[in-house]
Amino acid sequence: MQQRFFAGLLLVVGVLATGISIYQHQLFSPGFAVWMVYIPVGILLGAAVLIFRQRSNVQVLDEGLKISSVMSNAVIDYDSIKSVKALPLRQHFQERRSRMIAPIMKQHIDKPAVFLRIRGDETELAAIKKRLGIFRGRLMFEDTIAIPVPDADAVVWEINAHLPERLGQNQGGAKRRKRRR
Repeated sequence: MQQRFFAGLLLVVGVLATGISIYQHQLFSPGFAVWMVYIPVGILLGAAVLIFRQRSNVQVLDEGLKISSVMSNAVIDYDSIKSVKALPLRQHFQERRSRMIAPIMKQHIDKPAVFLRIRGDETELAAIKKRLGIFRGRLMFEDTIAIPVPDADAVVWEINAHLPERLGQNQGGAKRRKRRR
């Protein structure tokens, strides 16, 4: 949100200053030529923000869950997902991990995020963390990945629909043996 404001501000200031320089017939003077640079910089910053927003997301595909960022992406098979929940992002950064909160994440800290528990050994988890990249790697701790998304409940619902049925999980109170008195 903040970057969009600055991209718009650069664009507006560049257009206004260029308009004033054209009105004063000093478009190519050294004092006004700098303001013309604001227009392409504002456009480039706006385009970068849009590309970043489109590339940083979670997609539920038939072959697996695709977690993408600007530079990398990782596809996690549904068979390797233990559980998925929607919890506030603050729960991921407990105690000593609170210093790992990036300044850009502080605006999302109290909003719900998707928590994925991954099954696998140390090497598989390290490979997933490496594929996620530097910034998403902060959101992975041990076997849990926390992903901030706009609608966490809808994403959890979609992922749960693709998870295979697990046998041997809690069957509820009716399936337990009665306690002897």
